[in-house]
Amino acid sequence: MYIRACMAKIHRATVTQAELNYVGSITIDEELLDKSGMKPFQYVNITNVSNAVFWQTYIIAGKRGSGTICLNGPPARLFQPGDKVIIIAEAMIEPEKLSSLKPTIVFVDDKNKVTKVETHGSKAQH
Repeated sequence: MYIRACMAKIHRATVTQAELNYVGSITIDEELLDKSGMKPFQYVNITNVSNAVFWQTYIIAGKRGSGTICLNGPPARLFQPGDKVIIIAEAMIEPEKLSSLKPTIVFVDDKNKVTKVETHGSKAQH
């Protein structure tokens, strides 16, 4: 048996674009993906702090250093530029491995530049 667990989170990123006429997904600056450990095509949960909408989709890597957080396709109706979001990546793990899981939390400023990275129980400035 496996359980769903948070492996990484990008906390309070700012939506920079919403592209309705696209197949679907979320485009995330490749630098944020590297810092968080998230991977292209991995599924993520996105919570819109501005309106409480919850959406699940897969990641597309955006231009490194661009600060891009773009909701593509149907969620473009629910997430607008300027909205604050929390992006949570999950992992399926065996319950006995939960105690050794060390989720990464990436904090960003209003332009989606990394201000701090934390892992379970430890803090590292970046």
